[in-house]
Amino acid sequence: MSRFVDRVVLHLAAGDGGNGCTSVHREKFKPLGGPDGGNGGRGGDVVLVVDPQVHTLLDFHFRPHAKATKGQPGMGGHRAGANGEDLVLAVPPGTVVLDDRGEVLADLTGTGTRYVAAEGGKGGLGNASLASRARKAPGFALLGEPGDVLDVTLELKSMADVGLVGFPSAGKSSLISVVSAAKPKIADYPFTTLAPNLGVVSVGGDTFTIADVPGLIPGASEGRGLGLDFLRHIERTAVLAHVVDCANLEAGRDPISDVEALEAELAAYQSEFSDAGMGDLADRPRVVVLNKIDVPDAADMAEMVRGHFEDKGWPVYAISAVAHKGLEELKYGLFELVKAHRKANPPAAPERIVLRPKAVDADQFELRKDPDEPGGFIVLGPKPERWIRQTDFTNDEAVGFLADRLARLGVEEALIKAGAGEGCSVTIGDVSFDWEPQTPAGVDLMRTGRGTDLRFESSERAGAAERKYQKYVRRGLIDPDSETLE
Repeated sequence: MSRFVDRVVLHLAAGDGGNGCTSVHREKFKPLGGPDGGNGGRGGDVVLVVDPQVHTLLDFHFRPHAKATKGQPGMGGHRAGANGEDLVLAVPPGTVVLDDRGEVLADLTGTGTRYVAAEGGKGGLGNASLASRARKAPGFALLGEPGDVLDVTLELKSMADVGLVGFPSAGKSSLISVVSAAKPKIADYPFTTLAPNLGVVSVGGDTFTIADVPGLIPGASEGRGLGLDFLRHIERTAVLAHVVDCANLEAGRDPISDVEALEAELAAYQSEFSDAGMGDLADRPRVVVLNKIDVPDAADMAEMVRGHFEDKGWPVYAISAVAHKGLEELKYGLFELVKAHRKANPPAAPERIVLRPKAVDADQFELRKDPDEPGGFIVLGPKPERWIRQTDFTNDEAVGFLADRLARLGVEEALIKAGAGEGCSVTIGDVSFDWEPQTPAGVDLMRTGRGTDLRFESSERAGAAERKYQKYVRRGLIDPDSETLE
């Protein structure tokens, strides 16, 4: 038995970026080949793409975990690592993507619409890309950044021109089965329809779509019966057709009270749950379909209540889905309303995208006091947090490079102005360290060897290296004002 799934939670993981490579070119008779480590590859994205051949979220119900491939690490000889492959997931038209707080991230409607739900990490730079006049042969490379890991909720809202609204067993499934090629389950008990059924109706040389959704009962807007599972699928319909059972013998029910109950639930749902931008359900054209007139008493009932609905300006059609009475008139009447809606709401022209990039130095970082660590500080900002993720903390030269980058960004100066003391805790991303304001940073120091930094050597070795560095500066062999790669 096939299943219709219209709401799932996806666990997404984009691919991590590949690490950069630390390599020095070695060739006979070329002792100073220089660094030749390549960059790491980009991690793959997780992309949602609208496919009209997909009609349900059933595949994601059984396979809710989606992970893209990683980027490959760089290699020597200036060879970059391969990029990870994007993972493309096909979703049906009308899929809404929500985050874990219930906020809408994307509304996917048009065929081919793409949305990058999880972005892959960037690849790390190899030591060839980090070389500069002051750091001619870096003994480190940058790590690849991790890809996004998050949970998203997918909700499917049927996209049909006409939505059939009615109590259980009003004949909605029978109607859609005779006006289209859809074959929904039909039985004489309530809630036979447990999932929306879509059908295509042919009228002359044109077509329109019609949706038969689960039956509605009073209290549906509060979750009774199939409640919200029903109401979600009528938000996008252009025309609402009330299908009324005129042969119903249940006490306290008649066509007028049934329609009033349906309208009350639609109004309650609109005010509480309907998405902004979908329009007011009260403004949608209404049609009243008085069904089952093949029963003599039902035909009399249809004539009695017809005037009540026509006074509201709603077209009324008396039909029998079983006996195929009045169906042609109904089909053409619905199509006229759909055609008027299409004319009043033409497809939107492609939106012109204007790119306004931020200045390079805008909102680079923010310094806050750490509420969990007395006297501590937290550095926030995409740039310093990205640098932390890129740093190999087992390599002293890489850590020194990070310190220089942070100093040039102004983090050291901001800590001093904020009153940070020696040994106070500073947290950037998921890394915490004790700040040492006397450690020189922001200047290119004499290198003591690939993968090392004199600031992390013993005081005796550091002093000797510094004296040697100053001697080279005096002789003009090293330019102290040279800049390294940002």
